[in-house]
Amino acid sequence: MYSEQRQFIRAVLAGDRCLSPATVYDALSARVAESVGFRLGILAGSVCAATVLAAPDVVVQTLTEFADQVRRVMRNSRLSLIVDADTGYGNALNVMRTVEELEHAGVSLLTIEDLIMPQRFNAAHEFELVSSEEMTGKLRAALAARRDPALVIAARTAALKGEDTARTVARAKAYAATGVDAIFITGLKKLADFDAVRAAVKLPIIVGTAPEIKREDLAARGVRVLLQGHPPVRAVVKALHEVYTHLYEGGSPADLKSKLASPEDMDLLTRNAEYSEWMREYLR
Repeated sequence: MYSEQRQFIRAVLAGDRCLSPATVYDALSARVAESVGFRLGILAGSVCAATVLAAPDVVVQTLTEFADQVRRVMRNSRLSLIVDADTGYGNALNVMRTVEELEHAGVSLLTIEDLIMPQRFNAAHEFELVSSEEMTGKLRAALAARRDPALVIAARTAALKGEDTARTVARAKAYAATGVDAIFITGLKKLADFDAVRAAVKLPIIVGTAPEIKREDLAARGVRVLLQGHPPVRAVVKALHEVYTHLYEGGSPADLKSKLASPEDMDLLTRNAEYSEWMREYLR
């Protein structure tokens, strides 16, 4: 059902361009992203927590809540959707359930991370990682649970946030040996660290936000997907705050015209013409 979207992300990973996905968080935001030309989208765990629960990025949302939001996005868009499946919501068996749910929901690429989450009581530091052995077990379980071979499964490592380059490379090599389709690196600050991983691992590499490194430098080294954080969510929050403040303080809705989507744009995004046709066809 989602073969076209999954083949697109595979083509991106095998191609020669470095793309950044549009952050989406519901059906409407996905439609807006598509309307400006995006074919690649991302729904992060942090974004789901913020927009569905108004909660921070501490993995308090459930797999069911996350998968339901993915379904809402995919029922209403044709984006190739990358999702941050966090740590797979538990151990290797939970990871298998996570893959089943998210594959069925329509994702094109999902990532499983090696952090320990939720954070343990009295943890030594914020970025505590599972052992490499446990993580490789989770990745093998994820691959075993996959039904559509076109679904991309990426091993995400936060090792650079708490370990040295050598141990990061060792983890990347171990994860790649499981048969995953890509390696996702977060916490990248130095090109030397990337080059060390790249020399050891021949899989496509996805990079989280790396503001200290130029996109062209990463693209030249084979990075095909580069995240940019999630500014659309923050932009929406700011816009809502400004509009609510204006109205609360007695301002007129007419004064907001320049800040609002036109009725015509809203009709397009909500498929008003299609619904009107269906009403004429089936309700009369």
